[in-house]
Amino acid sequence: MKKALIVWGGWSGHEPKQCAELFAPILQSKGFDVEISDTLDVYLDADKMASLSLIIPIWTMGTITREQERGLLEAVRSGVGIAGWHGGMADSFRNNTEYQFMVGGQWVSHPDGITDYEVNIVNHTDPITAGIPDFKMHSEQYYMHVDPSNEVLATTTFNTPKYPWVNGTVMPVVWKRVWGAGRVFYSSLGHVAKDFEVPEALEIQIRGSLWAAR
Repeated sequence: MKKALIVWGGWSGHEPKQCAELFAPILQSKGFDVEISDTLDVYLDADKMASLSLIIPIWTMGTITREQERGLLEAVRSGVGIAGWHGGMADSFRNNTEYQFMVGGQWVSHPDGITDYEVNIVNHTDPITAGIPDFKMHSEQYYMHVDPSNEVLATTTFNTPKYPWVNGTVMPVVWKRVWGAGRVFYSSLGHVAKDFEVPEALEIQIRGSLWAAR
């Protein structure tokens, strides 16, 4: 049976525990043996990390030691998949640029706070987004610094009264990439657990996680 590790913690405003409790049974229903951890020290266990198929990080901001970061990055480089969303993955460990290099991006702003915006699917043949139409979100719309090597699957376009000079900017929302032998999946959808009540956002996250798992 494939093994998945969910690691949650950090800022509580992104509801990491609630999100862990949401996705654990979903992964179990997909055939994973799921372990949930609330400590980054789990990344220090090289044997455990090597046994995994998938890591779901749900850790906002916070700090990670060099040893913990090395354990995570080496696991992914060796072939363990990693899949996550907004604050759990791309607003984590702001001082750790090697971690951000692996993720393929870093959150920098949500100009209008909670707002209405559209997600546009740009790859209609990839198994992660195939058959999913453009859809609406009522949540934070994220401005990102992104790696141009990402394979972008969905985008959003900014139209903000607060920062009009970025209006018209097309920003990646969903992407995939590799880190060594490991697959990396990221979606910026998921400010809080309720955002996954949008069926398209949930389906993209599930499909992306299954794609990333080895």
